[in-house]
Amino acid sequence: MRIILMAAQLLFTMLVFNLGACAPTDNNTINNEQKILSRYAPVSVSMELKQVSEHVYYVEGAAGIATDNEGFISNAGVIVTGDGVVIFDTLGTPSLAAQLVREIRKLSDQPIRRVILSHYHADHVYGLQVFEELGATISAPEGAYAYLNSPQAKERLEERRFSLEPWVNENTRLVEPDEIISASRTFKMGDVTFTINYQGKAHSDGDLAMLVEPDKALFSGDVIFEGRTPFVGNADTRHWLEVMQKLETEGLNVLIPGHGPASKKPARTIALTRKYLAYLREKMGEAVEEFEPFDEAYANTDWSAFENLPAFAEANRINAYQVYLSMEAELLNQ
Repeated sequence: MRIILMAAQLLFTMLVFNLGACAPTDNNTINNEQKILSRYAPVSVSMELKQVSEHVYYVEGAAGIATDNEGFISNAGVIVTGDGVVIFDTLGTPSLAAQLVREIRKLSDQPIRRVILSHYHADHVYGLQVFEELGATISAPEGAYAYLNSPQAKERLEERRFSLEPWVNENTRLVEPDEIISASRTFKMGDVTFTINYQGKAHSDGDLAMLVEPDKALFSGDVIFEGRTPFVGNADTRHWLEVMQKLETEGLNVLIPGHGPASKKPARTIALTRKYLAYLREKMGEAVEEFEPFDEAYANTDWSAFENLPAFAEANRINAYQVYLSMEAELLNQ
């Protein structure tokens, strides 16, 4: 009988040990995470994780310019697998990223293992340092260092330390990726397979989209905007249009753009961005070919199809000028 009791006690001890080893978090990990999150100023904006499929959630920023809504104007994705959490984009301030982690903890205590960045623009990457501190591996598209090493990146950060203070402040920093992705690939975490599609230089110096295969859910990043005027920046708009035309939407259950609501009708979601870019290239291209000065070309263009979109007043003239300059360059390189 004593031998049986000793064996049972040993079995119980082994079971408790193994359960602890398999647990996604322990008290030390939880305390460390809470300590990290407490470093960041709280936000007052509402943030809700919306579930769109079995594994996939996202938070949706408000339509507007980068400093609206305490910087919460872009989307971030959360994919909960059986072996950890994957994040797609990290929002526009560390404080927003910290709030995102708190929202995730309402769903899962699994560790946050990977961050996939669609591209390096401030409204998608300023939350990176939170996930770096939590130990996540960060993957970004080739072209990331063109942004990181640019004077514009440093100037933008200085400006946001003023316009988005205290959520962006002197402790906010640009974070380099652990891994650069220059070709499409797949990876698996738990029971979920992911395909990362490298898009090349489209909306930015390098863009990624990510397909969550079992859910047939596509995160497009800023290759696609929904419900607001796209931001062109230094984009190669010709390639951007080609990417959208090639982007696989057949059989998708849901598409989550970089801005705006998720869509169960991906083709319709793509249409606004594609129509806007095509119109910019058509009108600015005609002006370049006719050697019409930009100010005259802009004034003579009918913008009524887009003028009621959020961020039109702030973004459209800058977008048109960038496209005008890029099409001048295209003409010279013919």
